[in-house]
Amino acid sequence: MKPPRWADRLLEIFVAPHLREDVQGDLHEVFYKQLEQNGLVKARRAFIWAVLHYLQPYFFKRKPSDHPKPSHTAMIRNYFQIALRNLERKKSYTLINVSGLALGMACGILIFMLISYHLSFDNFHANADRIYRFVTEQHRETVSYRPNVPNPFGKVFRNDYTFGEKVARIASSNDVLISLKTGGEIRKFKEDAGVAFAETDFFDIFNYPLLQGDFKTVLREPNTAILTERMARKYFGDQNPINQTFHLDNKVQFRITGILKDLPVHTDRKTEIFLSYNTLRQYDEWMASDESWGGMNSAMQCFVRLKPGVSPAQVEEVLPAYVKKYRPTNKNVHHYKLQPLADIHFNPRYGGAISKSNLWVLACIGFFLIVTACINFINLATAQALNRSKEVGVRKVLGSFRGQLFWQFIAETGLITTLAIFLAFVTAWLLLPSVNDWFQVQISLNPLDDWRLALFLPALAVVVTFFAGSYPGLILAGFQPVVALKGKLSQQHIGGFNTRRTLIVGQFAISQALLIGMIVITDQMRYSTQSDLGFNKEAVVMLPIAPDTKPISLKTVKHQLAQIPGVKTVSVCQSAPASNYNVWNTSPQYDNRSEDELFSVSVKAADEQYIPMFDLKLVAGRNLFPADSAREFVVNETFTKKLGLKSPQEVIGKTLSLNKGQTTGPIVGVVGDFHDRSFHEDINAVCIMSASDLYGSYAVKIDGTTVKPTLAALEKTWSDLHPDQLYEYEFLDEHIANFYKTEDLMLRLIQTFAALAVFIGGLGLYGLVSFMAAQKTKEIGIRKVLGSSIGQILWIFGKEFSRLILIAFAVAAPVAYYGMNAWLNHFTFHIDVSVGVFATAIASTFLIAFLTVGFKSMKAAGMNPVKALRSE
Repeated sequence: MKPPRWADRLLEIFVAPHLREDVQGDLHEVFYKQLEQNGLVKARRAFIWAVLHYLQPYFFKRKPSDHPKPSHTAMIRNYFQIALRNLERKKSYTLINVSGLALGMACGILIFMLISYHLSFDNFHANADRIYRFVTEQHRETVSYRPNVPNPFGKVFRNDYTFGEKVARIASSNDVLISLKTGGEIRKFKEDAGVAFAETDFFDIFNYPLLQGDFKTVLREPNTAILTERMARKYFGDQNPINQTFHLDNKVQFRITGILKDLPVHTDRKTEIFLSYNTLRQYDEWMASDESWGGMNSAMQCFVRLKPGVSPAQVEEVLPAYVKKYRPTNKNVHHYKLQPLADIHFNPRYGGAISKSNLWVLACIGFFLIVTACINFINLATAQALNRSKEVGVRKVLGSFRGQLFWQFIAETGLITTLAIFLAFVTAWLLLPSVNDWFQVQISLNPLDDWRLALFLPALAVVVTFFAGSYPGLILAGFQPVVALKGKLSQQHIGGFNTRRTLIVGQFAISQALLIGMIVITDQMRYSTQSDLGFNKEAVVMLPIAPDTKPISLKTVKHQLAQIPGVKTVSVCQSAPASNYNVWNTSPQYDNRSEDELFSVSVKAADEQYIPMFDLKLVAGRNLFPADSAREFVVNETFTKKLGLKSPQEVIGKTLSLNKGQTTGPIVGVVGDFHDRSFHEDINAVCIMSASDLYGSYAVKIDGTTVKPTLAALEKTWSDLHPDQLYEYEFLDEHIANFYKTEDLMLRLIQTFAALAVFIGGLGLYGLVSFMAAQKTKEIGIRKVLGSSIGQILWIFGKEFSRLILIAFAVAAPVAYYGMNAWLNHFTFHIDVSVGVFATAIASTFLIAFLTVGFKSMKAAGMNPVKALRSE
């Protein structure tokens, strides 16, 4: 039923030019309230009376200012009331938008917290900008980087120069055994984070507060220790820990003289037990020596706090003097450098936890996921534009201005975003334990305690609201009222179909790039863990050798382990063929030459069972004879290649000297190359020798069909022989898998992010097919009347989506190819990015797109043509 012509005329002449914005809002409220309660006729009547009421000032020459002016609060309340009403009417539309935004923002929150966590590392120390660590560049045939300097360096630098306010050495030892005797009972604790022998100046350089004791005295005396609060509670409960004692590795006893405040989570120093440095000699005489310039151990580090005004360049100018003085004839040229404290956490060359480039990658992924969610919102909002065109037309006829309509749609977006960010926070909170476990971090989500999170959440809500809501708001608010009321809107009126095409292409380009990355990383991980390593790693269990085990005891334990049913072979060694734990890397002297070779050799200590048990292939010579000390050597093929020899046979019988002549003997065999490190690194020159004083593990080959009873028997036998030690074991294949922990984490992350991007992109496709179905309703009806089949109708939709997916693939493929090739270059041994990777990605995308739009397309294609033709 139409209103009377005089009412239309009244609206056209008086309403639009005269009524204020706030009055128009009141009129809209009157109209819709009556419409809901009493129907269209009474709504029109009530509206007309309301118009006449507000137009009284013009009829009776009164000023509009005589009317009470509604407050801004009332206007805003009106916006949100109408927005809430619209969202309640379109529950599916609201649900899709909320879920898409919530998932994108949940990832954004977690990534923000992870980046914030890493950027806060060790920034709580006073004068942090003047704290540096001494590091070493080793120049051989290649340059390697060490986070340490020779053991005596710190003492000599402190005595020779006055650049530093404080200089301190700290020597760490991981995986130690702490033994406590309580009332006749001995309690044992395995501490993976280990202990640290620290000079007292260390606590002047770094800000680790002491709760009990005095830093001037707590570690002055030998055999003294300080613990954190947590360790004190762990060992002694509610007892006073001061003057309590414990044993380290059943060798050295320490008395507790102080208690530290628990270390902050955002520090690279994980050790919670600090020992007096002047006790180090009792534990490790070589590391404590002030003459051991010939070798380095990463456990020994040296820190300095420079005096104000002293630059790192000034210090580095004098450091080459130490190389000339203490290492004049060594071809392993050292370059000592200063590494800023702020760089330690982020520099992978020196063992940093995470590189800043990885943080940037995470930030970009989080940004793209949020943008993808916003694009999805924009697509769905503009797809709904036709359904709201008459609403906009009515509002404009009743006097609403474009600005009012824009803010009305922004209010709707704000409601969706507010609900989405609440759900995103809950989702992030539920996922946080997994994130902490994956990244080995300790992040908490508490806006009350974290000002950065408290600022980030509202900032994210505001940015998403305006980014996602501005474009639909401007488009919808810009409708011409006459065109909107007549239902004559076209694609151009609502922003153009090309805009939505562009947004969908952007979404799927991101999704496909992530899919390609996921496939490449999966293939590389499979290649790294399943390729032939040059030795047999299957069913090998690594057991520790107890400290101070004598050679005769080694043979006894080895014999008893070999007698266990299910055990095939036992070898004593320092480490497995592929391991990060070698005896040492040193420059060899070959065939009595006058100088060391330019390359370094990785030395592995092992008995005569080592080569046959791991199936290392002898290509020349023979295996080692049984011995307790180094009398002969077996090298690998890379060793002979670096010598420039044509045949491995040429080294047999030649003399090899290691460690400046301290270990000398003939080369008796050559084994085929095997991967002694991860696939990130090239195969090193390797030397295998017998050295019972350097053995650290029993390598036990077991029967794969009797794993459980064999492991139980191994534990019982080992524990019976070492009652004062804690038993632990590790399968070799698990140890090798640990080489790729970072890659495994990246794979899980990219799987998660790719799934989210594809899901959100699917929502965007759903929005596009909804828009197409609304636009092509009449076309579909005409085609069906003229005889088109359902398949031909479906092709209308499939053709459009296929084109968009192929365009997105054309954008994503080169970007992903470049990025993944750059990532693969971190591996010396890696796969090639093949055509199959891209074929799998594009096929997966088409399958996902088909599953996403299939239902909506089928529904549109199956519509009754009579209803379709009547729809317009």
